[in-house]
Amino acid sequence: MRVMFDTNVILDILLDRQPFSLSAAVLFSKVEKGEITGLVCATTLTTIYYLTSKALNRAKADECIELLLSLFEVAAVNRSVIETAKKLKLRDFEDAVLYASALHSGSNCIVTRNLKDFPESEIPVFLPEELLKILKIRGEG
Repeated sequence: MRVMFDTNVILDILLDRQPFSLSAAVLFSKVEKGEITGLVCATTLTTIYYLTSKALNRAKADECIELLLSLFEVAAVNRSVIETAKKLKLRDFEDAVLYASALHSGSNCIVTRNLKDFPESEIPVFLPEELLKILKIRGEG
């Protein structure tokens, strides 16, 4: 299963945001073990770097990016993705870009803590806990 990780789920584990970091850590573990393929939108990496450098420091932000690059595929943000995002009826352009990137990269689903950010999605959108239950039922966790 190819899973696009929303920025908030990535930040949950990197910044140990309780109580959300536990389910994020389990999903990260599944990516690390190869049980699922994790994807991050290219723009997520820039956002993560900015926020972790502010919350922690630049050295820690560098470590975070290295970790993400070692575990996740990076879903492209190119002209086609941006044009798709512009056509979507999402309120937040950043969410539209992530969603369009998920579509273009062949993601099977998006995992986020903000389901309302992706109304009327063509691909399933799950809370981390929901995705973990689905993976367990499917025998992928």
